[in-house]
Amino acid sequence: MSVYHFLSEVIQMYLFTIGILIGIFLPMQTAINSRLRVFVTSPFIASTISFSVGTLFLGILVAITHGVLLPSTAIISNQPLWIWLGGILGIIFLTGNILLFPHIGGVQTVIMPILGQILASMLIDNFGLFYSSHHPLTFLRLCGALLVFAGVIVSVALPSILHHDKLVAKTKESSLLLFCWSVFGIITGSFSAIQSAINGHLSVILNSSINAAFFSFLIGTIFLWLIVLIKDRKSLKNLKSSQIAWWNWTGGLLGAIFVTGNSFLVPHLGTGVVTVIVLIGMIIGSLLVDHFGLFLSPKHPVQLTQIIGIIVMVIGVGIIKLL
Repeated sequence: MSVYHFLSEVIQMYLFTIGILIGIFLPMQTAINSRLRVFVTSPFIASTISFSVGTLFLGILVAITHGVLLPSTAIISNQPLWIWLGGILGIIFLTGNILLFPHIGGVQTVIMPILGQILASMLIDNFGLFYSSHHPLTFLRLCGALLVFAGVIVSVALPSILHHDKLVAKTKESSLLLFCWSVFGIITGSFSAIQSAINGHLSVILNSSINAAFFSFLIGTIFLWLIVLIKDRKSLKNLKSSQIAWWNWTGGLLGAIFVTGNSFLVPHLGTGVVTVIVLIGMIIGSLLVDHFGLFLSPKHPVQLTQIIGIIVMVIGVGIIKLL
């Protein structure tokens, strides 16, 4: 093995580790924001607080490292409009999960968006969309992606099946309407992959993953504040910040690290690989939160099937990495 090949492998393992770590942060952010929602009553206000904290944190980092918060007007005017929309896609993904849960249940609310993420990320790589690196969708790569998705199902759905829990919420909606909600979940999941690709290219243009994450958070925060001021103005006035524990404010920091990490990794590994690596981290993080009851979450001990699911996902990533 040449020195160059060895160093390349070490760098890739380093990048993979970053992907898993930022994936672990996301379910922890969700758990923190869920506790925050108890005090603020509105999920939109909880998301707005989280995004605002993340924007402030990233803004401070950008000011310290680059001196200016916003890119020049020349850069803004010379780029296509879609490159500034990553934050809005993130909000749609977040809101989509809120809307999905009462219609298709918790398990499918996890599975359908993840399916959308995997499908969209592979298409982005195959066609080089949003100026992403071109990675053809070969048979081996497809098999790896299918294994990753199978691992998700084993980790998320199989425990519910074994314990005879229903995979969908109790509802009187028709099969057609349930199917439409499932398709909606796949679409919102695809928006998450598109956001990663957009922010990855934005980080190249701005020459900084922190700048790209800040801009994404800033636009998302503005969008959320507009929603809150229109929809939840009364709840906002009744907000009692003194009752909120200090750690309930930290969800935005984890979200900021997550988006920054994605912006950094996509140009190096491609949208597809980053998506599946982060998914492994997300599943691991979810199991840690459930097993230890982190951030006052209900405790649910890790089961053997969930560990097997993670192993299957790792094998899928390994197959994709062979290309």
